Amino acid sequence: MGEEFKDFEMEGPSLTLEPDLGEFEKKEEPVKVEQPQPKEEAPALTPAEQQMVNEFAAKIDIENTNQILQYGAGTQKKMADFSDEALKNVRSQDLGEVGDLLTGVVGELKGFDAEEEKGLFGFFKKQANKIETLKNRYDKAEANVEKISETLEQHQVRLLKDSAMMDKMYEQNLLYFKELSMYIQAGKLSLSRMRDGKLKELEEKAKITGLPEDAQAAKDLDSKCARFEKKLHDLELTRMISLQTAPQIRLVQNNDTMMAEKIQTTLVNTIPLWKSQMVLALGIAHSTEAAGAQSQVSDLTNELLRKNAEKLHMASVETAKESERGIVDMETLQKTNADLIQTLDDVMKIQREGREKRQAAEAEMLKMENDLKVKLLEIQH
Repeated sequence: MGEEFKDFEMEGPSLTLEPDLGEFEKKEEPVKVEQPQPKEEAPALTPAEQQMVNEFAAKIDIENTNQILQYGAGTQKKMADFSDEALKNVRSQDLGEVGDLLTGVVGELKGFDAEEEKGLFGFFKKQANKIETLKNRYDKAEANVEKISETLEQHQVRLLKDSAMMDKMYEQNLLYFKELSMYIQAGKLSLSRMRDGKLKELEEKAKITGLPEDAQAAKDLDSKCARFEKKLHDLELTRMISLQTAPQIRLVQNNDTMMAEKIQTTLVNTIPLWKSQMVLALGIAHSTEAAGAQSQVSDLTNELLRKNAEKLHMASVETAKESERGIVDMETLQKTNADLIQTLDDVMKIQREGREKRQAAEAEMLKMENDLKVKLLEIQH
């Protein structure tokens, strides 16, 4: 526990009739008749502590109003001051920031699964960019993880300090509980002695004398006894609060301890696992891209081989065909011969027709010449 609780440390229970209350004041309350309440079991006292209770009970002056007013108030004040100081130092740990960072890292890790664009040329073009993107994501995620580690370590240190403080609080609470029990036990012992002793004597005297002053003295002492009994009841309520505080302290301490253990697990297991997974993701990306590139190269090679084989087949067939062909195809010779024959036939036909036309023209010209001669002879006669 820190220095803030140093003033509350005690070696053992102590009882006093003149507590140092400082600014702590308790107003006197009117006397009320209390109904019997179930009493919690008082803690076992050592012989020395029991002796202290017996001796302290003999010193209690129930007729001293100021003493009764302050009875046990010192322990009550110490409990109140201790609770206030504990309340200032025990705070719930806000892990919202860590949750935000974890969410961010989860988003970064999910980013490693982004699919790449397809296509042969797009594949080779985007490999360098994708690797660089993955590295940038890794660096960003790693920075977030380091930030989470620092934040968790700070929370862990605080939780461990709070747990140690809870141990001291528990010990101090047990001490206050025992001290209150000793006040209550001593008070009840003194009250029992007063009621069985002096109060009973005053009541008997008042009955015998019948004097008002004797009756008033008995009534006054009875009122003081009732007021002291009310004071003891208040101390019992305070002791009950102390009794309830013990398990509450342990519950808070257990929560702090479990949270510290979870943080420790995160620091030594989860975060290293994150880093390993990030490295694996980057390595897998490299391997996947390398395998993809190899697959693309293999596919391209096979495609080129297939195309070249087809071209070679076609070229070989065409070459073989050309090598087996003559200089002039038979069809060409046949066509040429047929065309030549047809040409000769056409030429002969034209010559024949020309000859026939010339012969006809000669006959016609001879006829015309004869006709002209006849006509000329007729003219002369």
